[in-house]
Amino acid sequence: MKKIPLAEGIKLKSILSKKIQELISEIHLVAHAVVEKGEKPNPSGRSLAEVEKELAQVRKDARLLDKLIYRANIDNTVNFKGEELPIVEAIELASQLRAEASLAKELGRSEKERLYHSTGESVIFYQVAMYDPAEYRARANELEKEAHRLSNLINAKNYQVEIEFDDSNYF
Repeated sequence: MKKIPLAEGIKLKSILSKKIQELISEIHLVAHAVVEKGEKPNPSGRSLAEVEKELAQVRKDARLLDKLIYRANIDNTVNFKGEELPIVEAIELASQLRAEASLAKELGRSEKERLYHSTGESVIFYQVAMYDPAEYRARANELEKEAHRLSNLINAKNYQVEIEFDDSNYF
């Protein structure tokens, strides 16, 4: 069986999903014909059976590719901050780092103290941050850098790892 890089398998997964949707659309097109009463429809293009057969094969290939990608993401690791992480865990950690960076960035945009507007009160209120926004801006930058480093490690590993899949029907 032919081997392809995991990174190409991930791209191919997206291509197969799109192909499945195109074939479903084609099924809707070839399944019916409008004709005058008493006339026989002229087939245009492929038959319904041909399209269904191709759809079944693409779906089967998509399932196999999913299985191979999942297996590769569990069996292969990246080293991040001295820890070996399975690719699947590294992907989740990268997502979590980006989410944490986003929250820190949001907190970092706050002012340390600002006027708090209230209605009908003659007392002046201030909204006071219970943290140092500058520290959160710095934390956001560091978390974004870590997420980028980890993503780069994952991408590099995706080109090193190979999966056994024949992609000749799609390229």
